[in-house]
Order: sequence, then C-alpha cells, then structure tokens
Amino acid sequence: MTEQDTPVESVDAFADRVQSAALGWIDLMSIHLGSQLGWYRALAQAGPLDADELAAATGTHPRYAREWLEQQAATGLLRVAEPGDAPGPARFVLPPAAAEVLTDGTSLSYLEPLARMFASSGARMEDLIDAYRTGGGVSWERLGRHARQSQADMNRPWYEQELAGAMATHAPVHDMLSRPGARIADVGMGEGWSSIALATAFPGLRVEGFDVDHESVVAARANAERAGVADRVAFHEEDAARLPEFGPFDGVFAFECLHDMPHPVEVLAAARGAVAPGGHVVIMDEASAEWFAPDADDTERLLYGFSLFICLPDGMSHQPSAGTGTVFRQHTLRDYARAAGWSDARVIVPEFGMWRFYEIV
Repeated sequence: MTEQDTPVESVDAFADRVQSAALGWIDLMSIHLGSQLGWYRALAQAGPLDADELAAATGTHPRYAREWLEQQAATGLLRVAEPGDAPGPARFVLPPAAAEVLTDGTSLSYLEPLARMFASSGARMEDLIDAYRTGGGVSWERLGRHARQSQADMNRPWYEQELAGAMATHAPVHDMLSRPGARIADVGMGEGWSSIALATAFPGLRVEGFDVDHESVVAARANAERAGVADRVAFHEEDAARLPEFGPFDGVFAFECLHDMPHPVEVLAAARGAVAPGGHVVIMDEASAEWFAPDADDTERLLYGFSLFICLPDGMSHQPSAGTGTVFRQHTLRDYARAAGWSDARVIVPEFGMWRFYEIV
C-alpha cells in the first residue's frame, strides 16, 4: 500500500464523524422548529413547562411538543426540572445561556438566525443541486424571507453595539463620520441596520442606502422610521452601479455584501466614481484566511457552509458573475480593487466578530 492509499481515518472513525454531523443537523433543525413555533420564548418567559403547558401557551399540538421537549433534553439544549414519574409529566427549563443565544436578538451571541438561514437553503436543495450541475444559481429572493431576515437579525446587534466603536479605531474614517453634514452611501444595506446604527451614533451624518431587493428596502424604511432616524436616512431600490448618479459622497460603505455581488469590480469602480475627493471607501467582509488550507478552523468551515448553500449560489444567479463566494480572501479583494482602478485594499479593523474592515485606496 502506498502512502497515498493509506486512509487518513479508519472506516469506523469516519462513520462516527458522519453520524455526528447528522446529530448536529438534527439540533439545528430542531432549533428552527422551536423558534418558529414560539417554544423557546415560552420556556424563557414562563418555564418550567410540561408538554401540555407549552402547547397551550403557543397554540401547538401537545404530542409534537412532548417529542420536541424530550429531544431537546436528550441533546442537552433543555434541562429537565422535574423528571416526571408516572403519573406526573416531565417539566422542562431553558437554561439562561441557551435563552440568550436562541431568543435574545440584542445579544452578540444571538445565533438562532443560523438555524433559519440553513433551513431556508435546505428547502431549496433541489434548486441548489440543479444550479451546481448547470452553473446557474439560487438568489436570495428565491431563498425567501427567512433567509433575508436571518441575515439582518444576526448582524443587527453587531452594528448597533460595536460598529461605532470599530470605526473609532480608524481616525480618518471616524473623523469623516463625525463631521456635521457628512453624507455617506451604504451599498447593499439589506434591512438597513448598518445605516441606522451609523446615523444613531453620528447625529450629524446623512446616510443613503442602496439595495436591489425590494422587500429589504421596504423593511429598511420601516426600521429607520421606528428608530427615529428617517429624517437623515434614505433607502433606494437601486443597483450599486448607479452610485455616481447620487454622489458625491464623503464615504461609501459596503457591509458584508461585496462577496454576494455578481459584479464586485464594477461596484468598486462605481464607488470610485461616487466618492468625493479625499473621501473614504470602506468594505466590511468575511475574516477569511489569506490562502486556502485543508486544516481550516471552525470559522472558515462555517464560511464554506454559507458559501455552498447561500452566497455563492446567489452570486451565480446573476450571470455573468465573478462567483466570489463567502470565503472572500484579502488577495481577492485587492485584485478586485486594482481592476476597478484603485491601488490597494488595506485592513483597518482586523477583527470584528467574523468580519474585518478594509479601506480601498
């Protein structure tokens, strides 16, 4: 047997890994069930509850509630408060840490949207298989509202709590944002939380957001109204290629969206035509490793998951496409920037959750 023929793992070890992956998928989909049916919130607000109490509180069927409660306890997501001997039913508790991760939309640890996002892509598996065969794609629009909203919900606490602080670490951008009357563009703003967070943190700032997705623009306008910043934040259902028509801007920002775009070079070129002399172009995107390596860490593995099932198929749904994908490496962004007429893409905030910030110069 040659070295190349030697298995990396035994058959049993590899089978165990596949079984563990199945258990992880079951946990994620059961989280999606519990979230959509209101079960986690009911437990967080009124627990401990048994199956009948949970079903009554949420308008769901007690038999399904019992199966889910038992599965959640078996996998360690819920705790059994009262084991329940016959004839008494078991009662279940959502531990505080799990409640924060699964129900607290203001927490930086809020990860329930992950389950929503991958459930949305799983519902389109046949479309994804077809796209992989043909070179087509599956757009965010086809993935549906759960995908769109989960993206917004997962990023929102980071924008609301950490974005202004991240900008404060780079004085030239912070000074521009702080200048009364400064005007910036937020490209691919989705449901608008990045725009709203900047407008809230910098009271003299005016923000104009741009997105091609109609439902996102509608949601962003409503969010800005509720946040009380609609007088300084406007959202446009427009392609980023038209940015120069709306400029000049003191800054152009793109938060975790350039890797989704089919024409990133054209977007960076449009930003170049839209930014005022001395202005700033800032990109927040994934904190991928600089080069591919097979011994990837968990963050990189997760980014590949987003790319396989969501971001790359979305980017490929609009042809011709650069086909960037979620694993957006620094050298790729630099290549795009130079092709758009810029000199470089410099890291200005190296760590921001799963992301980093660049200034295009």
